[in-house]
Amino acid sequence: MRLPVDPPDLDVVGFGDALRRALLATLAHPAPTLSASVRLAGDLARAPVVAATRWLGGDVEPPVAPDRRFADPAWTSNPLFHATRLGYAAASRFARDVVGAAALEPDVARKAALATDLLLDAAAPTNLLPLNPAALRLAFDTGGASLVRGARNFVDDLVNNRGRPRQVDTSGFELGRDLAATPAKVVFRNELMELLQYEPQTERVHAVPLLCSPPWINKYYVMDLAPGRSFVEWAVRHGRTVFAISYRNPSPGMAATTMDDYLVHGPRTAVDVITAITGADTVDIVGLCLGGALTAITAAHLAGAGDRRVGSLTLLNTMLDYTEPGPLATFTDARTVAKLERRMAERGTLPASSMAATFDLLRANDLIFGYLVSGWLMGQDPPAFDILAWNADSTRMPAAMHAFYLREFYVGNALAAGTLRLAGAPVDLGAITSPVYVVSAVNDHIVPWESAYRSVGLVAGPARFVLVSGGHIAGIVSPPGPKAWHMVGDGGATSAQDWREGAQRRPGTWWEDWVEWARAGAGPLREPPPTGSRRYPVLGEGPGRYVRG
Repeated sequence: MRLPVDPPDLDVVGFGDALRRALLATLAHPAPTLSASVRLAGDLARAPVVAATRWLGGDVEPPVAPDRRFADPAWTSNPLFHATRLGYAAASRFARDVVGAAALEPDVARKAALATDLLLDAAAPTNLLPLNPAALRLAFDTGGASLVRGARNFVDDLVNNRGRPRQVDTSGFELGRDLAATPAKVVFRNELMELLQYEPQTERVHAVPLLCSPPWINKYYVMDLAPGRSFVEWAVRHGRTVFAISYRNPSPGMAATTMDDYLVHGPRTAVDVITAITGADTVDIVGLCLGGALTAITAAHLAGAGDRRVGSLTLLNTMLDYTEPGPLATFTDARTVAKLERRMAERGTLPASSMAATFDLLRANDLIFGYLVSGWLMGQDPPAFDILAWNADSTRMPAAMHAFYLREFYVGNALAAGTLRLAGAPVDLGAITSPVYVVSAVNDHIVPWESAYRSVGLVAGPARFVLVSGGHIAGIVSPPGPKAWHMVGDGGATSAQDWREGAQRRPGTWWEDWVEWARAGAGPLREPPPTGSRRYPVLGEGPGRYVRG
């Protein structure tokens, strides 16, 4: 079976070398392996006994607890499938125990552990038609039609999706209609970004405009996802004059574009344009992920120059301190970054597929093998889901900018350390005295919420930290609904765990909490400002030109 990710990218990360070193370490110190072998032998010996006992109606504790891939009742009721499941679980525990016990450097140990998990996930019996009871039952019930559809999906993915199981059906989505649909005009364009100004939807608006600063590793419209699920729409309907940056999808000709360029020609220029159009003295900024990091950098950069035009900051799933970057540490150690720099220098950009593959590998069961089972084995069409449609619309990274970001942020942690320099000046986050609203999602695998909490201690202004349900994107796309919740607490707690122990859980979305918090500094209500101006005339309809690149 082909692992659905480009082999060269795996070589850059060094998974194979990490496994080789783990194997050598276990041979040099065999005691942990022998201990794990004894437990494996016991687990395998118990597996048929447990399966037979359960089949005969008895109740016995399995040697290894199952995971949700084995939710079909046949994995427990059928002794053959039950024994297969238990054998796989035992072998998986053995492999993880052996690799986990190897004496390795932390970076190598992380790579070896992730590589082991990937191999075990790929070898799961649920991925094989003869061993997947749900797929077999569906094939029987449909007279083999599901197998025909699955074969069709497999061939289509092999030809048109680089051999990866398709995650989403994007055919029903159209930019400007189903996604990025909040009415807006393009009021500024340079070589790096377009600036959108959203049309007012209330008779009066707050005096302080709001700038949405998205990450450039994806298209901007995650902040304006779909009607009823758009943060931009929510802000507009609550009386804010909203602007949003839409970055250009870099081509190899933009290889030399730097993070200085993103700062100067991105949010710093956007603040200039917004204040000129609206006449406002300050601009509130909402930044997401890497766009949130650049939001904080912009505020610190301007404050350091005596420019106080940045009002409140909202940082959504943003990491400013990279001491503990979570699972992405596997892909951002110094050796891997050096290899990526050489690869990007050859191409001019980091391909969009490489970034997408990285995030898929972090949740391989959900984002790779789950779709393999549903699409190839069961013949199901991928879902039509707005978040997945946005996620599939990925972008490239300019070589110079991305190399700088990986080296200075992940490897050197220069932003938190206060040693980062951009646009000819040091970046001191302590210069930020504006109110800051920090949002993090409890299941975020890109920006661990504990790392996001560290942002509170890096700024000088009053900070409100909010922990929300969901993951990196689902936690941000959070319209009011019965399942949403958020936690608020004392932003002065010394650690993330201390904060959580004292925080209060509340029903509802953080969007509602943010509206009340942001209103305090949003200024009085007035007539909406004009869309564009003589100096910055309307250039076209939203969502603009760059988002389609």
